[in-house]
Amino acid sequence: MKKSERMNQMLRFINQKQQFTLQDLMQEFQISKRTALRDIASLEELGAPIYVEYGRYGGYRLLQQMQLPPISFNTGELHALYFAMQALRSFSSLPFQVSFRTIHEKFMSALSDKQRQDIENIQHRVYFQHTEQIRDSAHLEFLLMAAVQNIVIQITYANQRRSSDQRSSSANTNIRTIQPIALYARKGYWYCQAYDLHKQAYRVFRCDRIISAETTEIEPLTHVKELYSQDAQSLWKPSEQAIPFKCLIDEAGMELFQQEHFPSMQIIEQMGHMYLVGSYEPHELDFIVRYLAGYGNSIKITEPVILKKALRQYYLDLLDHV
Repeated sequence: MKKSERMNQMLRFINQKQQFTLQDLMQEFQISKRTALRDIASLEELGAPIYVEYGRYGGYRLLQQMQLPPISFNTGELHALYFAMQALRSFSSLPFQVSFRTIHEKFMSALSDKQRQDIENIQHRVYFQHTEQIRDSAHLEFLLMAAVQNIVIQITYANQRRSSDQRSSSANTNIRTIQPIALYARKGYWYCQAYDLHKQAYRVFRCDRIISAETTEIEPLTHVKELYSQDAQSLWKPSEQAIPFKCLIDEAGMELFQQEHFPSMQIIEQMGHMYLVGSYEPHELDFIVRYLAGYGNSIKITEPVILKKALRQYYLDLLDHV
């Protein structure tokens, strides 16, 4: 990192901390003690109001917050920002109702002619293939802020995808009281990870199926956040009714597994062979059959028998439609 760039970042760092030590600077910017001392002297020459506190717990203190210069980005950072923005192309629904076009126009207008030319050259050299968003989600900002602020909310949830004539009907919906944890996007859909207070279990909700959402006066559960800080895979444990399965899997199948799998699944090695193992709930039989069918001949189900029969029937039904 160039010294001028490091000085800029260091100004922002100490302006935020107000009180710091040489060790803080050495660790944050990966520099030596001698370099840190020289940088402090340079900051003082730039007018930073820094004074020394002596003693065992001494260090440096900023007398007052400074007016910082505008943020500037180097070429590599600009290119990284442009690549990151491409992820927004696929989503018509985004938290805070931000559109890719608006961000892209502002980004490009802020560049110099040379920087804009570099970005345009990148556009002709790199192709971004996206999974387009399939359905809009109207409550993303509300769900995100509920997760951030640790608020319990009540939602009206459609169990299945609604057709146009079902939108006004409550026959296929139910009321759920949940504590949102996080949002994520996958294969064209937004999902909300949450704790269902009625079922007392962690659940994932399709955001486009949330018809309405409103706050409640219910106190949030403190253990939800604590559990989420642990391994996410441990949150969604199988129920007592869950059915374990095991499939022999080849190398091509393991590559498919890396592209898409679920917390209840893993790859293990036994006696020199690789297996896809996991579990599914009884009502998820059709789902797990369709998922395993995507592996083609890269897997062979070894157990349970009911899953083998269901997958065989799935293939037979496909042949009937040929």
